[in-house]
Amino acid sequence: MLEFQKDFSAGEFASRRKRIVEAIGEGVAIVQGAPANGAFDRFRQTNEFYYLCGVEVPHAYLSIDGATGTSGLYLPRRDPQMERIEGRQWSCDDAEDLRALTGVEAVRPLDGLIADIGQPRRIFACHSPAEGRQMCRDELRHARALQAADPIVGGDPPPELALIAQFRARWPGAQICDLSSVLDRLRTVKSPREVELMRRSGSLTAAAIAEAMRATVPGMYEYRLAALADYRFAVEGAQGPGYRAIVAGGENIWNAHYFRNNCRLKDGDLVLMDYAPDLGYYTSDIGRMWPVSGRYSPLQRELYGFIVEYHKTLLRLIRPGALADQIHREAAKQMTAVVENTRWSKPSYEQAARNTLQFTGHLSHGVGMAVHDAGNYREEPLAPGIVFALDPQMWVHEEQLYIRVEDTVVVTESGVENLTAAAPVELDDVESHMQAGAAAGPI
Repeated sequence: MLEFQKDFSAGEFASRRKRIVEAIGEGVAIVQGAPANGAFDRFRQTNEFYYLCGVEVPHAYLSIDGATGTSGLYLPRRDPQMERIEGRQWSCDDAEDLRALTGVEAVRPLDGLIADIGQPRRIFACHSPAEGRQMCRDELRHARALQAADPIVGGDPPPELALIAQFRARWPGAQICDLSSVLDRLRTVKSPREVELMRRSGSLTAAAIAEAMRATVPGMYEYRLAALADYRFAVEGAQGPGYRAIVAGGENIWNAHYFRNNCRLKDGDLVLMDYAPDLGYYTSDIGRMWPVSGRYSPLQRELYGFIVEYHKTLLRLIRPGALADQIHREAAKQMTAVVENTRWSKPSYEQAARNTLQFTGHLSHGVGMAVHDAGNYREEPLAPGIVFALDPQMWVHEEQLYIRVEDTVVVTESGVENLTAAAPVELDDVESHMQAGAAAGPI
């Protein structure tokens, strides 16, 4: 049985492509989907391709003609031998159904793509790396830099540049323009349907973190908490994780993106967990720190409690029309009194708190199809539909202490909605939640 995604209508995909048409003038946009990777794994389309049509087929292409305002979907032909093994897959033979599901004007065989494009004067192609499973742009760029430094294969172009080189060779007279910047702007503001999907993803994220809190006991391995989340993601229909799990106990917390998850949790330590699912091609982002013993120590309450208060202050101030830096300044003004009225255990802790109020990265990064999502929301006033990670952080460098609490939030018409609020954040609530888990017995 052929299945197609049910999260977005053909009209929503058509609306996204229409905005591409408006941006490219009389140019032609060509978007390449993900190739088959040869693994015994469920195929996952690239975020860029899925965003424009929702089709999950390897080696698919989408063309968008700015002059005519029409789109063409190009797919491989049916493979009866593979179908006998794996079942039916969408192909160019399903043109009528796919036109209805995606809103594209034409569905054609892959080998018709070149002739249909003709001789365009301007071609828009994605210059940035395509995002696949558990990928985001910043990590992909880092990987590209490592590949370029490889003394053996460093000269080989990455896929996006190889495709552009193919376009230049086939259409030498055409101007090649960047489509990534256009897509990034579109993806920065989420539609109501996207927000609803991210609301579901955020709820699942929070539930998984809350379950991990309840299950925490001294001596267990970090990876067991990730495994509990993996199970919760799977039973709720996620395609797996949106990014690799961060489950860091004790000293491991200092490495903000620690991922090895192979150490035992120790009594007296904190554990930081940051993990979210890939649900319908949309993820979330979260960060919670809780005591392995089930009780925060006075020092943990002093430092983590301050960051929780700062987080709540920032959350109250987020609203449409405000700039991110403006919100940071307003929060710093309010929290300065808290710093001055707190009896700090050490001068270094007070200084770390003051430094936290000067840092302007707490309204961190966009969240959406990737955990570090495309687009830049910080340069203009916040608008309804912008989704980002609220992630206040504090560093005590003298002792290599790193403290943070993170939620995924969406700007609304009247303020902000916390999409991951269901995971306990108040220190007393965390302790009560963990004690309830301890009373229920081990998993």
